[in-house]
Amino acid sequence: MPADHHHSDVLIIGSGIMGACAARLIRDARPTARILMLDAGPVLGPIAGQHLHDMPDGELRLRYNERVSSGVQGLYVGADDVAEDLGEHVAKYEPRMYRLSTFGAQSSAMPASALAWNVGGMGVHWTAATPAAWGSEIPDFIDADEWARDMATACELLHVNPDPVGDSDLRTALMSTLNDEFAPRSAPGREVQPLPMAINADDQGGLIRTGPNRIFAPISSGDDPHFELRPGSQVMRLLYEGNTVSGAVVRDIASGDDHTVSAAVTIVCADAFRTPQLLFASGIRPRALGRYLNEHIFQTGRAGVDLATVGLDEAALAEGRTGEWLHTSYWLPHSDAQQPFNGQLTGTVRFAQDGGIVDCMAGISLYVPTEIRASNRVTFSETDLDAAGMPGMTIAFDYTDKDRQLLDEARQAQERAGRRLGRFDAATDSVTLPPGTSLHMTGTVRMGSENDGTSVCDPNARVWDFANLYLAGCGVVPTALACNSTLTGAVTAVRAARAAISDS
Repeated sequence: MPADHHHSDVLIIGSGIMGACAARLIRDARPTARILMLDAGPVLGPIAGQHLHDMPDGELRLRYNERVSSGVQGLYVGADDVAEDLGEHVAKYEPRMYRLSTFGAQSSAMPASALAWNVGGMGVHWTAATPAAWGSEIPDFIDADEWARDMATACELLHVNPDPVGDSDLRTALMSTLNDEFAPRSAPGREVQPLPMAINADDQGGLIRTGPNRIFAPISSGDDPHFELRPGSQVMRLLYEGNTVSGAVVRDIASGDDHTVSAAVTIVCADAFRTPQLLFASGIRPRALGRYLNEHIFQTGRAGVDLATVGLDEAALAEGRTGEWLHTSYWLPHSDAQQPFNGQLTGTVRFAQDGGIVDCMAGISLYVPTEIRASNRVTFSETDLDAAGMPGMTIAFDYTDKDRQLLDEARQAQERAGRRLGRFDAATDSVTLPPGTSLHMTGTVRMGSENDGTSVCDPNARVWDFANLYLAGCGVVPTALACNSTLTGAVTAVRAARAAISDS
């Protein structure tokens, strides 16, 4: 714990992946810097910031793995809308994911959007899929070599593994068949391929997901005398004079009491909704705040695999049986306009008691990029408060005609791919999930090259017109992503931390 309980060199708001990345980089550069990390949510499970897949708590781990079998992040995080059961204040909320509407937000335009109410944020729930931004996903105002270096740093922090699942007869056959459909329209090197993930084998051969405490160990170890994690601490507003932030007003969730903390530098890593909410509550309201909310469309589906069609041998699959369903994971990178979809692809074999194969299924989910518009946004109330005592949120989000046309093309591509594999009925094997399902929201505090009203922060994630206030996370991403957003969001944390170190 820092020697001064109320003053730190660096204040980090949010304990998820972005906050952990910032803390790790600052610690590496400044071994004795006093870092205070605040999170409104409580600790989930016995180890702060540990991914639920790897929790020693059997019930938590079992519940997570039961939900993950859906293969859809927005469904398996357990973000049920339970506002009527919880009452109006977050002091009653157990640590977990909740729909945005549970907090009192007017979110019918993005009904599946959700927030993590726990230490570690989404970083203890996420899929750990880490495809990298490419082409139009990379901001054109950042030098390409500099972006590549920052991406490499983000990959190192997240322990990205280019192929954690490994090869199998199942994956080889499915990838080859799907490439018959997608490779002719893909850029070189952008065909169906192994999926990079923040997953690595431990000493016993188990596959460990990267959670915030794997990025910055003191989140759970507590062995850094210059670092303190303070759960249950809701930052109500930032304190500043002129262009300098001096600290924050913090509310203890359990008691409801407020106190102040001070810091030389502040980095807000509170997700794409709560970061702009905090700035609004603080009176920091640039024109772009909350605007440019973006999320790709989630077109999910599955095909029944005809083993003979894809050249699979039933005996070979049975030999690879491990006592569990046989799973494999791989992906289709987008290639911008010539192949615009990011594919999340899986394979599963279900065995009978006698060892025979009951069925083989292939998941074919496509992320469809959407146009960036200022009218897609989150706005905040001057008078109404949410369950955490913060300005109430209203979501405005819709698709353009171009978005809907691209969605139709994705459905057609999904159907062609499914029929190549075997059995696929578009009426029963395919569905467009509601906005918010992917949990890959971006843009609400976007970075930009100029302080022209279309961005909230500069290319180094420093809030315009402030000297020592930085933002990190997916909300800072200014481009329309087809890929999963976490790794790109982590690049903004790398940039914010470097700038904060340089300027402090």
